Amino acid sequence: MISVMIADDHAIVRQGLKQILSETDDINVAGEAETGFQAITIARQQDFDVMLLDISLPDRNGIEILKQIKKDRPQLAVLMLSMHNEHEFAVRALKAGAAGYLNKQSAPAQLVVAIRQVASGDKYVSPAVAQELANTINSDSDQPLYSILSDREFQTLCLIAEGKTLADISTEMFLSPKTVSVYRARILEKLKLTNNSELIRYAIKNNLVD
Repeated sequence: MISVMIADDHAIVRQGLKQILSETDDINVAGEAETGFQAITIARQQDFDVMLLDISLPDRNGIEILKQIKKDRPQLAVLMLSMHNEHEFAVRALKAGAAGYLNKQSAPAQLVVAIRQVASGDKYVSPAVAQELANTINSDSDQPLYSILSDREFQTLCLIAEGKTLADISTEMFLSPKTVSVYRARILEKLKLTNNSELIRYAIKNNLVD
């Protein structure tokens, strides 16, 4: 029996995932979390085979949560769930230690396959993500400019593009406004942009926001 823990801040999503998994004979939901702090705490206290981790929890960024969980429990298979564009988010999640990445719009059968696959020790990626990973093998000149951003800078870019203020971002990322301003300045420099309007247009053009 594969034991699964679900970390997602939306109760209706957790309920839907449980309903899907209840129809299987070999997967059991062993716990739930609605914040990153809860996910980390439960991962330290309970044993389970797979964690379904939402990449957008309210208190901490999913990539940061993933890194902490993999530090505490290196052998735990973490399957990232997200509504975000698969390509860049998936590559960053896999590089951070995720066993797989699944879009929430995927078919229920795909979720079951993904859980079974990562529980067996394999990685799970969709064909689109597999292609993106293959593309990373190419020369740096073939990569989008935003790939040079750090995870924190990339997160800041996406939040600014979503219309968040620096104060909002500092609260969401648990950073000082000054630190967020430094990240913003680095983003503008690395992407060769001059202001937030250009940054937002860049993010939309590259499908980094929904």
